[in-house]
Amino acid sequence: MSPPSPYKTSGSTRALGALRNSLRGLRAAWRTESALRQEGLLAAVLLPLGLWLGDDGVQRALLGGSVLLVPIVELLNTSLECAVDRISLERNELSGQAKDLGSAAVLLTLLLCALIWALVLLPRWL
Repeated sequence: MSPPSPYKTSGSTRALGALRNSLRGLRAAWRTESALRQEGLLAAVLLPLGLWLGDDGVQRALLGGSVLLVPIVELLNTSLECAVDRISLERNELSGQAKDLGSAAVLLTLLLCALIWALVLLPRWL
């Protein structure tokens, strides 16, 4: 068993620290990532629209959840890019591949979101 991390706390102190870290991460990503800002603005429009257009709780959850999944994956992609850049800023095939894979995950999430919206909403107009 590995020794406990000196950076981990427990109880309510841990929860408050985790919240503080999460908010700091969101602020940093919002400041530095234009893609996250674009997805955030899109979410500001689509979340209320999804709540309004969904016929029931399941549809609302699908529409809203698929929208929220996009910035979640964008944050994970950004964290991966930061970690790769922390290791080295030199061009490296594996570093490039890691970043491309993160970008592909964001693309697939965007496509999934579009597919869910189409499957939920198109039957109304066909």
